[in-house]
Amino acid sequence: MFVFQEEEEEEEEDLDPLETMREKCAEIEHCVHTQARLEQCETRVNARSSTTEDCTEELFDFLHARDHCVSEK
Repeated sequence: MFVFQEEEEEEEEDLDPLETMREKCAEIEHCVHTQARLEQCETRVNARSSTTEDCTEELFDFLHARDHCVSEK
């Protein structure tokens, strides 16, 4: 039992607070919406054999929304 408790404490120490906050912020409504748009774009682009479209705008929108949430916390 004691060994298990030590392992849990080590895992908690290894967690990056920034990554933890990013994960939480990715779950808010605006971030979920922008992530869905990114995934739709990726699906559309990957379905084509040749396209000049990329998903840079959608990626930046998602990252901006998530990082804006993180900066408020």
